[in-house]
Amino acid sequence: MNLILLGPPGSGKGTQAKRLVQRYEIPQISTGDILREAVKEGTPLGREAKRYMDEGKLVPDEVVVGIVRDRLKGLDCQKGFILDGFPRTIAQAEALDRILGEMGRGIDHVIDIEVDKEELLRRLTGRRTCKRCGAMYHVVFNPPKADGVCDRCGGELYQRDDDKEETIRERLRVYEGQTAPLVEYYEKKGLLRRIDGTGGIEEVEARILKAIGDKG
Repeated sequence: MNLILLGPPGSGKGTQAKRLVQRYEIPQISTGDILREAVKEGTPLGREAKRYMDEGKLVPDEVVVGIVRDRLKGLDCQKGFILDGFPRTIAQAEALDRILGEMGRGIDHVIDIEVDKEELLRRLTGRRTCKRCGAMYHVVFNPPKADGVCDRCGGELYQRDDDKEETIRERLRVYEGQTAPLVEYYEKKGLLRRIDGTGGIEEVEARILKAIGDKG
């Protein structure tokens, strides 16, 4: 099964990806991970990507697409894959269609995990980090025993800048602007499966499995 996973920060996309990996025994392919892997291995495309990364520039589409193409040829992708973080643009989606077409394959489902913006803010702004040991908490889902104090080492808990509301609103705005055209692209192809991302992990997983026709 060949899947694309979409979902804003805080939607639980990473958790659901891990469950799908275990269920179908197919790899989760994250562009960040495979870029780092290609750089580490020193492949020709990895060396090219490193040049851009070292200069603080975005790695161009043709390099990212080339690295994705190489990864999809891996033996572990024969049964399928879960793409996470790719494609990000219509140009990348079209390039992916061409790559898979050359391989005689196609995307089966595009899973879009949807969560109300206020719920995303509640999830993301509630995170707290220990200044001393780095332990993570959440004021709603995983609160410390004593308010503002780390259970593990007694250090002070604080809210990181990237967990503050204005930063998160901007991240969500960027995500929406980037993803809306992709959602439309895959909806027109009849591949989009909209999933309600609220509720427990098992509930969301059950909705995904139902949407992709897995009767368990």
